Amino acid sequence: MISFTPFAQQAAAIRLTKEWFETRTHAQQVLRLFGYAGSGKSTVLKFVLDELGLSLHRSDREGGCVPGVVTVTFTGKAALVLSRKGTPARTIHSLIYSVTEATEEEIEAAARKVRTAEIEIRTLSGFDRTAAEAGIEAMRQALSAMKKPHFALNPESDAADAKLIVLDEVSMVGEDMARDLMSFGKPILVLGDPGQLPPIKGAGAFTNVAPDIMLTEIHRQAAESAIIRLATMAREGQAIGFGSYDAHVAKMHKGDITPEQALCGGQLICGMNATRLQLNNAMRAAAGLSGTMLPSGAAEKIICLKNQNDFGLLINGMFLTLEDIVDEGSLYFSAVVTDEDGRRVGRTDRDVGTGRGERTDCDARPGRLRIYKGHFEDHIAFDRDRNDRDWKDKKQLSEATFGWAITAHKAQGSQWENVIVWDDGLGRSELDRRRWLYTAITRAERGLVLLA
Repeated sequence: MISFTPFAQQAAAIRLTKEWFETRTHAQQVLRLFGYAGSGKSTVLKFVLDELGLSLHRSDREGGCVPGVVTVTFTGKAALVLSRKGTPARTIHSLIYSVTEATEEEIEAAARKVRTAEIEIRTLSGFDRTAAEAGIEAMRQALSAMKKPHFALNPESDAADAKLIVLDEVSMVGEDMARDLMSFGKPILVLGDPGQLPPIKGAGAFTNVAPDIMLTEIHRQAAESAIIRLATMAREGQAIGFGSYDAHVAKMHKGDITPEQALCGGQLICGMNATRLQLNNAMRAAAGLSGTMLPSGAAEKIICLKNQNDFGLLINGMFLTLEDIVDEGSLYFSAVVTDEDGRRVGRTDRDVGTGRGERTDCDARPGRLRIYKGHFEDHIAFDRDRNDRDWKDKKQLSEATFGWAITAHKAQGSQWENVIVWDDGLGRSELDRRRWLYTAITRAERGLVLLA
């Protein structure tokens, strides 16, 4: 048993969650257990699993007789953070989907149809031309969609054997993914924070209705945190005044610190991608690294932008260290890559060129990664058509970009000891703005500087 006495609201949540799992999952597949930062959702989960005798991450396929609890998140980085804290987790995508992609032949055939239609339209005029232009635009959008991976539901997923699915960091899960996860018919315990950002497109499928259980009481230790106090003010729409809130937390004017000072202030988080590009350029200049578009070696902050499991675990949102960087032409550069835990990432030296990602002997070491240049080039000259143009050539490349500054959306699921929040006014509505600021602030564990 856990040697901790839950406070009253947590105890009630534990009781209600156990009662749901033992008696009501046939009538109510999903239980929403929500709580704000510092309210103890993770504590409630640990008590519930312990008292129900459920073991984390042991499915029937793996253990034979041990009840299986599978924990999933929306982002790979959130799953990585949970795993490092002792709760092995995986993404929803990896749990329930298999990836399908259009063949190069299918894409080329669709592209030929677009080119043919573009030639034929030259002879048209009036409404006939208008209708044809609309049709060509629809064809272009379909062609663009064909260049991206698509996810098909995997009936052989471990979800089919799970006794319970725990869904954490739920705010970014949309309607389609929620429906697919529920299609396995397993009980789903949803852990959420209604103060956080919803998906970039649409609304959160599990956060758009009132939760079954809501933890609002912040435990004493958390309540004493200046970060939690500022997060609560942001969530409630209260004005956060300039000044110091403790020895490590303050709100300052943007002009009060220089990029050179920001280099020592922790992870920089902003709202908009345009701001991110500008801040990355300013931080690189302050670090003396702005002489080239390419990364300048181990001193750079680089963030991964694509999950890849074929030659070492690369996770979208993971920070990487690049060394021995070599410009390989117009599309990519190569580098020796190390992940956040100091492990080399890449195909083993013996496997380079074989198309395999597995080690061939115990002495083989990971080789170099080929990394797409486009996201780095966008810091010099942004090109919105770059992805469509390079889609085919970059499929086999790793993708990364400068990570001195990242958006709050990219930061979801991650935390850093020290964070600088650059408030660029993001938010289409007052609620959007509160959620953005709350999410950004709660990425900090100890030190926080809010710049406005």
